[in-house]
Formats: sequence, C-alpha cells, structure tokens
Amino acid sequence: MPSSRAPGFYNWPLEDRLKWVVEWANLTEEEATILRGEAGFPLGQADRMIENVVGLHALPLGIALNFRVNGRDVLVPMAIEEPSVVAGASFAAKLARAGGGFHAETTPPEMIGQIQVLDLPDLEAAREAVLAARERILARADEVDPVIRRLGGGARDLEVRPLPDTPAGPMLVVHLIYDCRDAMGANAVNTACEALAPLIEEITGGRVGLRILSNLAERRLARAECTIPADALAFDDFAGERVVQGIVEAWAFAATDPYRAATHNKGILNGVDAIAILEGGKPEIIVNAEGERITPSVVAFTEDGERLVGTIARLPGVGDVRQRGLIAG
Repeated sequence: MPSSRAPGFYNWPLEDRLKWVVEWANLTEEEATILRGEAGFPLGQADRMIENVVGLHALPLGIALNFRVNGRDVLVPMAIEEPSVVAGASFAAKLARAGGGFHAETTPPEMIGQIQVLDLPDLEAAREAVLAARERILARADEVDPVIRRLGGGARDLEVRPLPDTPAGPMLVVHLIYDCRDAMGANAVNTACEALAPLIEEITGGRVGLRILSNLAERRLARAECTIPADALAFDDFAGERVVQGIVEAWAFAATDPYRAATHNKGILNGVDAIAILEGGKPEIIVNAEGERITPSVVAFTEDGERLVGTIARLPGVGDVRQRGLIAG
C-alpha cells in the first residue's frame, strides 16, 4: 500500500506533483489529461445541464496528504479557492497519523420521505391508523423500485408526526424511512412517496399535500474520530499538554457561544465543501443538515491531558456510486 506521506510536496514542481499523484492513484492517461485541465467538461454538455449557460467555472484542485483512514493511506482531493485549507487539512492529518490516523464509519444510507396529510378531524386517530397499516404501506413502497430492492435497499420504517398548530391548521406528517443504497436518494424517495399518497389518503381519510424528500438526513451520517498524543502537538515553548488544554478550551467556547460556533463550523465546512464540490455532491445539503443547530460540528475532549480526541458526525452529502477515486489506495 503506498504511503500518503510526501514530505515537501508543496515545493515540488507542478509536473512532478501531478506525476506522483497519477502514479500513486494508478490513473489512466485520459484521467491525467483531465486532471491537467487539458480536457474534460465541454461547454456543450454544460448547456444541456442548466439554463442560460454562457461559460464554465473552474476551481483549483489540491491534494491533502498524510491521511490514514481505517488503517489505509488515502489521498484527499479538494477543490477550493481559499489558500491554507489544503495545507491545514494535511497538517491535521499528519498530527492524527501520530495516533494511528482516523477511524471512520457510516450509518445505513437511510433517507426520509415526507408525506403531508391535511383535512384531518382527529390527528391521533389518523396517526394510529397509519401505524396499524405499517406493513401494508412499506410493502407498497417496496413495489416502486425493484432495482433498489435487488441491491438490498428499500423501505425500512415509518414515523408519524402530528403537527397540531401550524399557520395552515393541523396536519399529520408521515415519514417514510428509505434505504437508497449508493444513490443520493431524491428520485427514489420522491417516487415512493408519490406512490404512497393514495394509500395514505385511504387509510387516514385526509388529503395528501406534499410528498417529497427531506434533506435533513439525520439517519444517514458519516462519523470519524482521531486520537492525537500530546507529544505530537508540542511546538516551540508550548508543551503538548498545554496545547491539548488550549484546543479543548477553544472547543468549549464554541460549544457554549453561537457567535464562536458559527466561525468554528465555517472552518470545518471549508474542508467538507471542498470535497463535496469535487465529487459532485451537494454542499447546500451539507450546510442545511445543521438545521437550527449553532453548535460545533467537531467535539474535542481529553480524558487525561495526554491525548486529544476529536470526533465529527456529519451528513455525507454525496452519492457514492458516482465517486471514482483519488481517494483510493
């Protein structure tokens, strides 16, 4: 397995950096040509994607080094215009490497589809009726997409939420919990919710309004953790234990104060967005996943002052099936 360490990489000539990455990731000549910016996305294709196209917009693509994830060295491509973000990510990964790198995991890829039910005289009775018909509803949802079913996905569960006091009057919201596998999930979930609308109306006696995906994907998360020895954090006249204490104190400030948390999270999103943009993901979904929370996305703590532990849990915000792989070893 090749190492993601490349000391002095930023000082290498551009062509040497590119050659190293091409060999490291075993890219084809066609892929290398695209990476150089000599080929790739044509203007005509862009014109077929969105309205009123007049040109293309590019971002610099950098490589974050030193990452080891679940015991495997990886290179992390990042598309961003802001200096120091790639360098900062590489430096943090180097520190984490001293403690074995990052451990990461994901929850099942479950998205939420919402079905809005109105004109209900008794919300609780309608809620109980939906829950009583759970198996029937899930079976109907599973008929919609046989491909996802064949891949192991499909309808998993139902949640029913009464909303008695809205500006439009009382309503019921039925949540369809749907495993969409490697897809982003919008098409599959929306289609399933559309198919369920007549059945929900039959069961509740109400009128279905919206039937659509929610991007607050609280059930579909990526989690990562690292442990950094205090010795690895020491610099100049600052002992490692003092650096650990300072980082935990800075996190505590953000955990308590929303004004600090906003900037704290902005720094985290610099790195997250740089990967999501490059991989065809949806940065707006990632940002929106914060909902009304103004607390730190990363938790930093220490149990003994000799190690710094950092954890993060976020919505991935990408459809894995489209990813290729500089993030590979």
